[in-house]
Amino acid sequence: MQRLIPTLRRDQVDEELLSVINTLQICAKEISFRLHQGELAGVLGSTLDENIQGETQKMLDVLANQLLKDILLENPHVRAVASEEEEGIVEGTTEGEYLVAFDPLDGSSNIDINSLVGTIFSIMPTPKDGRTGEDMFLQPGTHQVAAGYVLYGPSTMLVFTTGRGVRMFTLDQKVGEFLLTDTDIEIPKSTCEFAINMSNYRHWEPQMRRYVDDLLAGETGPRCKNFNMRWIAAMVADVHRVLCRGGLFTYPGDSRKPGKPFKLRLMYEGNPMAMLVEQAGGIAHTGKQRILEVQPEHIHQRVSVILGSEQEVSTCLEYLQDSHSTTTDV
Repeated sequence: MQRLIPTLRRDQVDEELLSVINTLQICAKEISFRLHQGELAGVLGSTLDENIQGETQKMLDVLANQLLKDILLENPHVRAVASEEEEGIVEGTTEGEYLVAFDPLDGSSNIDINSLVGTIFSIMPTPKDGRTGEDMFLQPGTHQVAAGYVLYGPSTMLVFTTGRGVRMFTLDQKVGEFLLTDTDIEIPKSTCEFAINMSNYRHWEPQMRRYVDDLLAGETGPRCKNFNMRWIAAMVADVHRVLCRGGLFTYPGDSRKPGKPFKLRLMYEGNPMAMLVEQAGGIAHTGKQRILEVQPEHIHQRVSVILGSEQEVSTCLEYLQDSHSTTTDV
């Protein structure tokens, strides 16, 4: 089987970007080891602190964030990093060619029940227009040069793209190397599976509720086929399933907090997952525009996310567009 670095060299990935991806795989191996130690490592449970998002941090959230930050900033090609767990960016080498944004441990509420979690990352070029600080990161997702995630499950998998399709690598624990196990990933265009947090149903806009109602109605409803719902409560795991066998994943906006209607972060979750899904032939949308075309206004910006199999995402968007056109008509 092919190892990660030789595979990237065959793709003619430049050495600077290759170095950054190599650093990410080093971080992934360390986080994987800590996670698989579980209770034996004494790192389960929550801290007494909250992150910048106002969420209670797990001990492994803090550990993963610190590992990624420390190891990435040792790389001379990293100009700065932005983390979901940090209020602002952390600067590295001023000559660094790349910026890295990451969610250190997506789905961390699953840690204490030994369920799936992952690390999501996005790599962008350092702007050459003289921008500094957080402004460097305010680039649309179309500017990403690489994106992916590490899934810590029964096996540890690295799934990423450099714009030449999506590849999956599996960590061989015996030799400590990520080996290529699947290449040229394609998401099936149609699907009978969807992933959504149904506990938020009452807070969605009417057309999203109608879309889900029609899915649940099955073959006796207007869609005329049965759908299965899947929900792992970790975006990285639900998107991995979509990449492997198709499906639709969505985390729509809701009405609970009018000034904060969205859950997922554009730079740490939306953009990297959108790049992967589009590279695999799927669609990634906010309900109003392509995710990768959203112009970020700040590094912790949140968006609505609908992504997955082309036909099903298109159908979902038709429901939402009916809603928007109805509102406009009124």
